[in-house]
Amino acid sequence: MERIWAPWRIEYILAGEMTGGCIFCVEDAGPDRERLLLHRSRHCFVMLNRYPYTNGHLMVIPYLHTSTLNDMGEDELLDLMLTVRLSQQVLEEASSPQGFNVGMNLGKAAGAGVDEHLHVHIVPRWNGDTNFMSVTADARVVPESLMSTFDRLKPLFERLQDVE
Repeated sequence: MERIWAPWRIEYILAGEMTGGCIFCVEDAGPDRERLLLHRSRHCFVMLNRYPYTNGHLMVIPYLHTSTLNDMGEDELLDLMLTVRLSQQVLEEASSPQGFNVGMNLGKAAGAGVDEHLHVHIVPRWNGDTNFMSVTADARVVPESLMSTFDRLKPLFERLQDVE
């Protein structure tokens, strides 16, 4: 049997129930690189998902701590979607995916892992990226480390945000 090592997952496994506040309320919570925070816009920010489905799995998160779109103003909603678009452009340039899954899970019943703070997932996809590992071993193979992905994407956010 072949083993796949993913030592960063132990933090998630051992963490259990979260305590100490919302993981997405991060305005001044520490260095951006350590938090995998790639980009800040006026009303939201972009970060790498620490437990990605594929390389480059991003999340766009409003600064406003809310679980519903109804609490967001028009400027916040527009900024959220423009930042989703920017994130997709960055991933297209960095990784040439053949498609994307973009979406939100609002509420625990809908599958939200963090249901108290809404966020948009942007998952780059390639033909054949779901393989036997996902089907038979309930595991995903992510071939690039989070820090390597961060270092590849960060300069693209800085460059492409100036284009808009």
